[in-house]
Amino acid sequence: MDTIGDFLTIIRNASVAKKPSCSAAASNMRAHLADVLKKNGFIRDYSVSEVRPGVKEISLQLKYIRGVSAITGVVRCSRPGCRLYYDCGAIPNVYNNLGICILTTSKGILSGSDAKQNHVGGELLCKVW
Repeated sequence: MDTIGDFLTIIRNASVAKKPSCSAAASNMRAHLADVLKKNGFIRDYSVSEVRPGVKEISLQLKYIRGVSAITGVVRCSRPGCRLYYDCGAIPNVYNNLGICILTTSKGILSGSDAKQNHVGGELLCKVW
C-alpha cells in the first residue's frame, strides 16, 4: 500500500475539484510533506487533530490564486516497487524551478533546493508544480 501516493492523490483531486480543504489519515510522513508544501507556498496551512483516541487526521487548507489552484500537478516519483535515489548534484529541477521536488534525506524530508543547500541526496518522493 502506497500511503504517500494516496495522500498526493487526495490533494490532487481536491485541488482539481476546487475544494477549499481536504483531509486524510495523519502520519509523521504526511505531516512533513504538508510542511514542505506550506513552506514553498503550495498550500495555505495544515493541522493535525485527534478524531478519537489513537486516530489522527491531517487537514490541509488549499491555496488558490485568482481561482486557480497553486498546485497544478503532482507526480509520485519513487514508488514501493521502484525507488529512485539521487545524489546532491543530480537532484532534478521541476519545470525550470517553477515547481519543487520533495526528497527524504538523512536530515529529514526536504525540498530539492533545501537538499542541495544542505549537500545531501536521498529518495525522490514526488514532484509538485
